[in-house]
Amino acid sequence: MLHVFKALGAMIAMDVDSGSVHMVDEPAYEVLSRIETMEPDAIVAELKDRFDENDLREIIDEIDEMKQAGQLLTNYDYTGLEIKTAGTVKAMCLHAAHDCNLRCKYCFADGGDYHGQHRMLLPYDVGVKALDWLIAHSGNRHNLEVDFFGGEPLMNFEVVKRLVEYGRKREAETGKHFNFTITTNCVALTDDKMEFINKEMKNIVLSLDGRKSVHDFMRPTANGKPSYDIILPHALKMAKMRGDKEYYVRGTYTAMNPDFSKDVIALNDAGFEQISVEPVVLTPDSPYALRPDQLPMLKEQYEELGQEYIRRRAAGHFINFFHFNVDLEGGPCIRKRLSGCGSGDEYVAVTPEGDIYPCHQFVGREGYKMGSVLDGSFDTTIQKRFAANHVLNKEKCRSCWARFYCSGGCAANAQLLNGDISKPYDMECELERKRLECAIAVYAIERENRLRAKEQEEK
Repeated sequence: MLHVFKALGAMIAMDVDSGSVHMVDEPAYEVLSRIETMEPDAIVAELKDRFDENDLREIIDEIDEMKQAGQLLTNYDYTGLEIKTAGTVKAMCLHAAHDCNLRCKYCFADGGDYHGQHRMLLPYDVGVKALDWLIAHSGNRHNLEVDFFGGEPLMNFEVVKRLVEYGRKREAETGKHFNFTITTNCVALTDDKMEFINKEMKNIVLSLDGRKSVHDFMRPTANGKPSYDIILPHALKMAKMRGDKEYYVRGTYTAMNPDFSKDVIALNDAGFEQISVEPVVLTPDSPYALRPDQLPMLKEQYEELGQEYIRRRAAGHFINFFHFNVDLEGGPCIRKRLSGCGSGDEYVAVTPEGDIYPCHQFVGREGYKMGSVLDGSFDTTIQKRFAANHVLNKEKCRSCWARFYCSGGCAANAQLLNGDISKPYDMECELERKRLECAIAVYAIERENRLRAKEQEEK
């Protein structure tokens, strides 16, 4: 399967099965756009008024050579591929607090209480049981991932600290290693907390929505006050403290700011280099839910962002946008590409009450409680269902060119909008395909620019 497209001013052909990507000129683009559905002579007949006939036939010959070399028009048979079965859990979203000091209007967790679950903080002993449960279910896996989440985990920071200390103790006893992450809105991010986080956390996610006007509207404090001026200095200080350690600023765009590229740029201008601004997912009855009629504008925003992204990086103004990261030369194996994030299988969420869910977004949804770390129960039937929820088992995904990059999309979003984890959400698919096109174009254009610069240096 070929995917031939234009993005950021470039013409690109991607061979889906092999993963090869080719920047092409206009004649090659037009030929490649037809090569899977038309015979060579018919292609030449249709295009010879626009392009030289000999050039067209030469392009067709080159395509045939690349096909023979396994670089174009590959067609792999995955029917016999052995997919990993459920069993090993390697990552946990540990809810340190079902409470929050903000009241974000689009919050999937309904202000921290997860849709009627009572507000509470994670008790230390429940956290201990959660870490022990992860160790017990991790098999031979050495590196284990734990994200302290909420609500707002800084509201329970002393327990977070004690659990990190407990995790380090268990490392020495078990030979495992914990990579801790914390996701915070930064309101209560004091100097002493920053020092601990910088030392102990492999990654930190800082929540900030972009422009001050957008952020203050969407992310007020619990008493309805603006939060941008509280959060920004804390987030900047934390980001600068990280140095070359991992962090990123994570924002959300909604129907109220479809011009979200301005929010990405605003975050970069404020001093952040590692940025993720992602589309909200809400049911259609929410005034903040993205609408199908906004799709053309949203796609254009990714184009505008991509162009500015390349300009800034070329000028030495560094920015790394999460959704423009794509590895075209290495990346995960095919089995990982098929299964995605691993929610409900390799990855689970644990609430302050010790309940286990497939991920943080499933918390409180009926029928998705998998067990409890308090009694050691774990529903492997649900786990197997999520393990089998890969792209080869999704009708809509099997014929999609983006299947090996999005890995079938978000199961929680599919369940929320379509009532079925195996039926991807159409809006999510549309946006994912567009940002993947832009990501591939960014990669190809920047690579081409580097090669040209090297050639100039060698002359």
